[in-house]
Amino acid sequence: MARKKNKLLDPGTWFSVGCRRDPKGWLNWGLITPFAFIIGVYVISAATFIIIDPWPLAAVFLLSMMALAFLTVGARPDSDPNKPSVIDWILFGLAMSTGAYFFVVADDIANRISLLWALTPIEMFFGTVAFLLSIEITRRTTGLGLTVVVLIFVAYNFLGHLLPGVLKHGYIDYNHFLDIMVYTTDGIMGLPVRVAATYAFMFVLFGTFLYAAKGADFFYDFAASIAGKRPGGPAKVAVVSSGMYGMISGSPTSDVVTTGSVTIPVMKRVGYTGAVAGGIEVAASTGGSIMPPVMGSAAFIMAEYTGIDYAEIAVAALLPAILYYVGVYSQVHFRSVRLGFGGMDPNQIPAFFATLKNGGMFIVPLVVLVWALLEGYSPSMVAVYGTLAVIAVAALRKDTRINLVKAYKAVAETSMRSVPVAGATAAAGLVIAGITMTGLAAKFAHVVYMITSAEVLLTLLVAAALTIVLGMGMPTPSAYILAAVLMGPLMVDLKIDALPGHLFLLYFAVLSALTPPVAVAAYAASSISGDNPLSIAGHATRFALAAFLVPFTFVYGPELLWIGPLWQTAITFVTATIGLIFVAAAIESYEPICAEWWGRVLMGIAGLFMITPFHLSTFTGLAIAAATISTNRMWLKAKKRKGAH
Repeated sequence: MARKKNKLLDPGTWFSVGCRRDPKGWLNWGLITPFAFIIGVYVISAATFIIIDPWPLAAVFLLSMMALAFLTVGARPDSDPNKPSVIDWILFGLAMSTGAYFFVVADDIANRISLLWALTPIEMFFGTVAFLLSIEITRRTTGLGLTVVVLIFVAYNFLGHLLPGVLKHGYIDYNHFLDIMVYTTDGIMGLPVRVAATYAFMFVLFGTFLYAAKGADFFYDFAASIAGKRPGGPAKVAVVSSGMYGMISGSPTSDVVTTGSVTIPVMKRVGYTGAVAGGIEVAASTGGSIMPPVMGSAAFIMAEYTGIDYAEIAVAALLPAILYYVGVYSQVHFRSVRLGFGGMDPNQIPAFFATLKNGGMFIVPLVVLVWALLEGYSPSMVAVYGTLAVIAVAALRKDTRINLVKAYKAVAETSMRSVPVAGATAAAGLVIAGITMTGLAAKFAHVVYMITSAEVLLTLLVAAALTIVLGMGMPTPSAYILAAVLMGPLMVDLKIDALPGHLFLLYFAVLSALTPPVAVAAYAASSISGDNPLSIAGHATRFALAAFLVPFTFVYGPELLWIGPLWQTAITFVTATIGLIFVAAAIESYEPICAEWWGRVLMGIAGLFMITPFHLSTFTGLAIAAATISTNRMWLKAKKRKGAH
């Protein structure tokens, strides 16, 4: 008889995302929820009225989030979903003691001179613990992809001096490695974790309070009242509602779980397969990470990394984000018309004015966010004002009012939602420190130049491909920061401005979140649609295919980012919109304008010419489109006459 395989010895089990626990009883109300609430209060205090130095702010936040993670995320997918193991409690204790030590000696660490003063034995011990816990929390919360990337960079730090050629670097001993990695703001406690402990956390708090006040229900009803009657109504409601909720959640997975739980079953009832319904929801939800005013945590990292004001990034991202949804919405429309899908059941479509009357107050927090951004407040304070606006408007009705119990749970829930972000940003800090210590960024640029000969288009294609490949195995913030560190210098050398250059990388980091084989949002959608997550990711990529062209448009035509005369911005936006619609029609075989394969090819080419921000290409695209549509009409008429005979 075959022996039963020991799961503890199965490396695939250990290197998967751990199960998310939902503890009950005293462990929940007596420890986890109060602890998560305390973390939230700490972050809110640091964002509003307490000034904390960057290193202790990041250290206390990260070690606290690690401790919370060991209680709420299992070591393996098949871990006990109700209670932590003995190992989890040991790791919890190590994280708490390390965080306490860092808090006590924060002033001493701030005053020491890095690399000049050798680490003491106790500093070596707690530094090693923090480093190893960072690896483990990355493995539990993000899975194999990012963990392997981190381990490769760590190995390169220690072994790179043995390599030949351009990749060789000087010898780095363990003291040097640990000093930079843990006890400076260039490593684990670096920029990504500081962003997670400030901007990102505060905007997650805003989204959590909005959800607690039933704001998500309003966005769905509003979308249904607008698009529910049209062909493919449920699918279009998914696009609109996910886009609106994504504006304030900034998280594709959260968006899928929130809006998809309603839209996916409705789409399936109309006739969409589970894979197509899930793909539409994933494509629509992913765009929330690039839709102002909130966008996603990667956008906050971009603001800190480049020094560009977040408000400027949010304003610049508006038109490209609209174009993203133009592409997705157009493909959904053409697919629905081709397959003959109608609208929603009229009894399920809320009245427009009744919807505004019941929930229109939730537009106010969005207005407050935009106002605060344009007034120049820091992103953290923008989120604070938005959250206060949610609390204020929710108080107008009894069923939406946020009392003290709801507020307590919302703050705790924000900490729990931030656990994966903390793990991903800690890993990103590890990689950044490794790249900085070894000078890999300049060496990588040299290798890319050898491949592309410094040709702008080829370099952009390499940057896009690299970002997508990186993003297949890691969260969006980590994919962006890696791409920014490796490809950012190339953008400067190619004389591409920081705003369009880094927004290009951010865009593809976001798009990588829906590309197979690793698409976290697709796995969330699969639990709702009941279909294969890889199939869902494939459909999501197809629905967002036209959107992969948008970043090239604003690099070559930065007027799309409001850079340059307003009339140029208007022309570029309109022609790009038309081009994306043409491409969507070609992808979905929209019969009235491109029924056969040759029409699809020509219409796709016409769309590409229209998207390119040059006058000659625009006129060429219009000419090709006009000729294709005219020829297609004649072909359809001839086919109809032939069928009549």
